[in-house]
Amino acid sequence: MARLDWPVPAAWHHVSMQSRALAGTAAAAGAALIAYGTVVERNWFALRRHDVPVLRDGTRPMRILHISDAHLTPGRHRLLAWIRSLAALEPDLIVNTGDSIAHPRAVQPLLEALGPLLDRPGVFVYGSNDLYTPTLKNPARYLWRSSSLEHQRSSPDLPWAELGEGMEAAGWMDGNNHRGRVKAGDLDVEIGGVHDSHLRRDRYEQIAGPTDPAADLRLGVMHSPEPAVLDRFVADGYDLLLAGHTHGGQVRLPLFGALVTNCGIDRRRARGLHRYPAEGAAPDGGAWLHVSGGLGTSPYAPVRFSCRPEATLLTLVPRIS
Repeated sequence: MARLDWPVPAAWHHVSMQSRALAGTAAAAGAALIAYGTVVERNWFALRRHDVPVLRDGTRPMRILHISDAHLTPGRHRLLAWIRSLAALEPDLIVNTGDSIAHPRAVQPLLEALGPLLDRPGVFVYGSNDLYTPTLKNPARYLWRSSSLEHQRSSPDLPWAELGEGMEAAGWMDGNNHRGRVKAGDLDVEIGGVHDSHLRRDRYEQIAGPTDPAADLRLGVMHSPEPAVLDRFVADGYDLLLAGHTHGGQVRLPLFGALVTNCGIDRRRARGLHRYPAEGAAPDGGAWLHVSGGLGTSPYAPVRFSCRPEATLLTLVPRIS
């Protein structure tokens, strides 16, 4: 039987070619954005600075270096060098809000990078990735659920105890469900901390109770900024709350901000300095909350977009009268 060759209309051919060109352009643009987020922005570290009016009148300013979420793996030489450079800031207190490591061989390189910072007063808490190795997962799932139920392994498989012992040996306070006092600069700092609520290891009842009004600063430290835990810190009279975990959203859109926070905090507070609860929501003004956008990423999602990796220098100054 003879084959009939139907002519393709010129208009159809033009539309087909145009669609292919658009698809190719979109694919190239997507590849370029991924390359930028993986190679450039992931290694484009930023130092944020904020003044926090939280001290009594007449108190000398105090500087806190807030670091979080390094997710350190072997080979992150730029990250290690940048952490090492932070010692030049000469902060009065270092606060590490967790997820420091993501590999069994990451502890010693991290401690070496912290270097002279370990000679200064400090406090740390753990995040889930200090205990459990990261696993491959679809990052899009964070759009509709958190990762709080994904750490169901029987026991931790990362050297979290070695990490903690290294920081404690240098004099840093273990803030995991602990409460204590630290002398930082000229100030007496009361600190309360909880283990990672994302893993449901937080035990606020172990540190619960009103803070000491005689302390120069009352500091609450946690990994994940869950509102239920934040509310308890505020109720007990803490002045400043520090957390990490969110990576600032890790991927942010212009004019929109973070797509997700992977916890209960709202998107507007995914990173940066804010009042908590919102301005005017608490009779006494509540507390200041700083959420770090973090230094790293999961090794299985090594990309940032419009959300540079960061550490923050908080300069505490007297309250505004």
